[in-house]
Amino acid sequence: MGAGDEVRTDGAGGRWIVPVLAFGGISVAVMQTLIVPVVAQLPALLHTSTSNASWVITSTLLSGAVATPIMGRLGDLYGKRRIVLLSLGLMVLGSLVCGFTSALVPMVVGRAVQGFAMGAIPLGISIMRDALPPERLGSAMAFMSSSLGVGGALGMPLAAYVAQYTDWHVLFFGAAGIGALAMLLVALLVPESPLRTPGRFDVLGTLGLTAGLVTLLLPISKGGDWGWGSGTVLGLFGSSVLIFFAWGLLELRIADPLVDLRTTARRQVLLTNLASIMVGLAFYALTLVLPQLLQLPAATGYGLGQSMVVSGLCVAPMGIAMMLVSSLSARLSRARGPKVSLMTGLVILAASYLLGTQLMAAVWQTVVVSVLIGVGIGIAYSAMPALILGAVDPSESGAANGLNTLMRSIGTSTSSAVVGVVLARMTSPLGSTRVPDMDGFRTAFLIAAGAALLGLLIAAFLPGHTAGASRKGAPLAGPAPLGTPSARGLGEQAAKASRANR
Repeated sequence: MGAGDEVRTDGAGGRWIVPVLAFGGISVAVMQTLIVPVVAQLPALLHTSTSNASWVITSTLLSGAVATPIMGRLGDLYGKRRIVLLSLGLMVLGSLVCGFTSALVPMVVGRAVQGFAMGAIPLGISIMRDALPPERLGSAMAFMSSSLGVGGALGMPLAAYVAQYTDWHVLFFGAAGIGALAMLLVALLVPESPLRTPGRFDVLGTLGLTAGLVTLLLPISKGGDWGWGSGTVLGLFGSSVLIFFAWGLLELRIADPLVDLRTTARRQVLLTNLASIMVGLAFYALTLVLPQLLQLPAATGYGLGQSMVVSGLCVAPMGIAMMLVSSLSARLSRARGPKVSLMTGLVILAASYLLGTQLMAAVWQTVVVSVLIGVGIGIAYSAMPALILGAVDPSESGAANGLNTLMRSIGTSTSSAVVGVVLARMTSPLGSTRVPDMDGFRTAFLIAAGAALLGLLIAAFLPGHTAGASRKGAPLAGPAPLGTPSARGLGEQAAKASRANR
C-alpha cells in the first residue's frame, strides 16, 4: 500500500458497499438452501438411491467448510474483492453445471463447486472493516453476518414455489443469474482494499486442513447411513484427530501459516469460535424440524398438512427478523459491548426453543417460533464479527472471519447429524412408512436449547466490554480506523503489548 493510499471510502462509493456485499451474501445463502424443497425427490430426479442422493447435500457442506478459511487467507494475501469475485464466479459455474444435468455425478460436482462461494461472506465483512468509518462499521458487519440466515429463510419459499410449479433445474439457473448479478455489482461498486498481508500461501497447511475437515465432517454427515459404530466412521474420526494434530504442529512452525493458531488461541477468538459452533447447532434445528412438522399430513394427529410453499413461507419470517434485529444488535454492542449482544442473543435463542416445544399445534404458532428464533440468531450472529475483528490484526481479518464461519458450519453439520438421528429413531407409523413423531420434534428443540445454553456459558467467559474495545483502540462495535499506512504496524505493536500483558 502506497503512502498516499486511503482505505476508507466515506463518500458516494462507500454507500454501496454494504448493500452490494450483503446482496452477495444473500445470494450465497439462497444457493445453499435452494435444494431443500426437493431433497425428498432427489433420488427419483437423479435416478439413484437415497444414500447416493445425499451426496448432493454433503458435497456442498464439505467444500464450503474447506473454502471459508482458505478464501479468507487468499483475500488477505491477494485482495479481498478479487477473491469475493472468484467465490461468486465459482457459484455461478457450479449452478450452471447443476442446471444442465440430471445425473448424480455432475450434480455432486456442481454442488461442490457451488460450495466455494461460502468464502464470500467472511470476506465481505473484512472488506467492510477496511473500507467503512467506525460509526457505520458495527451495523454493516451485523447485517452482513446475518445475510446467511436472511437469504436462507427468504430463499426457501421462493425455491419451494419454483420446485412445485416449474422444472427443478430452474432453481439452479436462478442461482446462476443471482450470482452473476452479484458479481457485476461487486465489480462496479465495491473498491478493492489496499491492505495486504505479506507472505506466501500455505499450500501444505491448506492440504492438511482440507484432509482434517473432510475426515471430520464426512462421518458427521454420513454417520447415520454408514452406522455410528462402523469401522469407516470410527476410522475417519480417528484420522481426523491425527491429521489435525500434525497440521497444528506444522502451522506453529512455519512463517506464513494458513491459520495463525496463536491468534486463534487468544481467549476472545477461541471462545467466540466455540460459541459459534453452539449457535450454528441451534440455528439448524429449526430448518430441520419446522418444514417436516408443517408438511406432515393431519392424519398423523400432529402434522399440519401444509404444502411446500406454505411451509417455506412460515419459516421465512425468521430471515426477516434476523435482518431487522441486526441494527439493534449493533447498537447494543456499541452501548454494552459485543459480549453482551452475543449473550443476549443466546438467552433469546434458548428461551425460544423451550417455548417452541409447546407451540407446535398450529401454523401461526410455528410462525411465532420462527420469528423468536430469528431474533435470537440475528443478535448472536451479528455480534460475532465485532468480537473476532476486535481481537485480530487487520492483516488477519479475512482468515479469522473465514475460520469463524467455518465454526458455524461445523455447528450446522453437527446439528444435521444429531437431529437427524433423533428424528430417525423417534418415529410413528404412517401407512407403510414411519415418520418423525412429536416427541422427536420436541427432543430436537430441547437439544437446540441446550446448545444455546452451552454457548451462553462459553460466552460468559469472554473478555468484558473494556477488554474487547481496547485492542488497537477499537470502537465498541468494531475495529479502529485503518486509514493510514502505519495502521498495520500500530496494530501489530498493540497486539504484542496485549500478549505481553497476558
